[in-house]
Amino acid sequence: MWQFKTVTEAFEYYYEKLDSQLDNNGTKSFYNQSFTITDTSDHVVKTSWRNFKIDYAEKEWEWYLSKDRSAKEIAKVAKIWYNHMDERGYVNSNYGYQWDREDQLTYAINELKRDKYSRRSVITIYDAKEHDLYSKDTPCTLNIQFYFTPDSEKLHMTVIMRSNDLWFGFCNDAYCFLKLHKLVCNALNVDQGFYTHFAQNLHIYKRHYNKMQK
Repeated sequence: MWQFKTVTEAFEYYYEKLDSQLDNNGTKSFYNQSFTITDTSDHVVKTSWRNFKIDYAEKEWEWYLSKDRSAKEIAKVAKIWYNHMDERGYVNSNYGYQWDREDQLTYAINELKRDKYSRRSVITIYDAKEHDLYSKDTPCTLNIQFYFTPDSEKLHMTVIMRSNDLWFGFCNDAYCFLKLHKLVCNALNVDQGFYTHFAQNLHIYKRHYNKMQK
């Protein structure tokens, strides 16, 4: 498992490696990639040629906090959401809506209050038992787990992805996941620890090839 100080370092390392891979029907991919970010205070990818849009990422985070499945407003900023809406304008990838279902986030926080070393502080997002709801929008994130280890008083977080587009998905998700990490830390009155990211399929699409050289 690789270790990076910042999300920027992780992004640049994997972009360079992916860009040198062979094309596989419009994507370049790695399987079963796992890495840890040690400096979780910096949640912005600062690579100049990536030109990360902080204002959009913040809108996405605020949308998650609203827990509103309707993507009509966020789609005005990022048109890709129009492709994922159902007839009501709803999507499944508002992660705030997902972590609010059955009070998952509250449960995750209370589990760690009950037992500091609980292994049950988990939020589940993608659920194959709901596959009939995924015709328009299939969540990319499987689950998020929060935990303490005996050698640290800081709260760590692990995110497991079934599918992860490095260019948009990782950059925007890391921004929001680290803000969620901070939110849980504040609820427990502890500091942020490491962020471990696992992607079963980490990839870039053809339209994002060779961006570093350009």
